[in-house]
Amino acid sequence: MNKKIQLQDLGNKDYKETWDYQENLFKQIVDVKIQNRREESNLPTPNYFLFVEHPHVYTLGKSGDISNLLLSEKQLEEKGATFYKINRGGDITYHGPGQIVGYPILDLENFFTDIHKYLRFLEEVIILTLAEYNIVGARSEGETGVWLGVGTPFARKICAMGVRASRWVTMHGFALNVNANLGYFDNIIPCGIKGKAVTSLQVELGVENVNEEEVKEKILKHFLALFDSVFI
Repeated sequence: MNKKIQLQDLGNKDYKETWDYQENLFKQIVDVKIQNRREESNLPTPNYFLFVEHPHVYTLGKSGDISNLLLSEKQLEEKGATFYKINRGGDITYHGPGQIVGYPILDLENFFTDIHKYLRFLEEVIILTLAEYNIVGARSEGETGVWLGVGTPFARKICAMGVRASRWVTMHGFALNVNANLGYFDNIIPCGIKGKAVTSLQVELGVENVNEEEVKEKILKHFLALFDSVFI
């Protein structure tokens, strides 16, 4: 079992380029697993964790409803945004500047073979990170991601999640709103859930700007502790 994770911060990178890069890393891991089974070998499979910030983009999961995108092609262009239908779970979401996106590309056979546990661990990473800012994040039953004010009329989502897994290898991940322009969420029905608001760390803390590098450090700390792993 290889619990070492290769950490890469891609900076600001086009969504499609990043998606292709994820697919490439995903395939590398799957190819090693296939080789191990075919040759009865035991080569270690690599693990990756990508941080990235995307230019304005809307993505729709494989089971999502295109009607949850409230913009035409022309309006997308006017807003400087792109749109992709992709192969993760979940419905529609937005990515853009001021949002920390994390893509763990892991062979779960190095950790545990339980997709539900994996999702709960990702949520817990964000919940523990928010707690360091005295913000109470929580799960909302039947709705993946991290929410604030669950069970109140003011429930709002601060972190969206959507993953793909095949042969116990994961890709895609989470998007935490830190300093994001929340106005872009007005152009979609986020995650296909009507009547629910979105928020950001910046809004909740009532500050002009949150140090995103500091947030990343906290995310990594909790990720390593929960997954009992090390970054290389």
